[in-house]
Amino acid sequence: MKLADPDRVIAAARSWLGTPYHDQASLKGVGCDCLGLARGIWREVVGPEPFPIPPYSRDWGETGPREVLAEGARRMMPEITPADATPGSLVLFRVMPRAIAKHVGILTGPYTFLHAYERLGVIEEPLTNAWRLRIAFAFLFPQR
Repeated sequence: MKLADPDRVIAAARSWLGTPYHDQASLKGVGCDCLGLARGIWREVVGPEPFPIPPYSRDWGETGPREVLAEGARRMMPEITPADATPGSLVLFRVMPRAIAKHVGILTGPYTFLHAYERLGVIEEPLTNAWRLRIAFAFLFPQR
């Protein structure tokens, strides 16, 4: 599988900066959550979404042991180890220890990432050690 140019992924991600946070949305400049941001970047870099995302509750990550986000990403993206994640990689974070991964971001540099954060919208911020230690899975965007 050919991989998308990481610079293209990062440019697409940064074009979402300032988009307000909106649960379950995926419209640049209008609103998105972290999954909606990843879906929007996919549409810009790869093409149409390969399958519809079913509605999900705000507490979906607390309702079961399955790694739902990782399973979905594996269906369409090559997985790499978190240690091998570089700028342009999609990363999944465990917000709480021993919980499933339920937050999504895009690495934009060796020490920065971009994500949709409740109350703040789409922001780019430092990948602090606290964030880095929460990365549970990493994936690469395929080429269109």
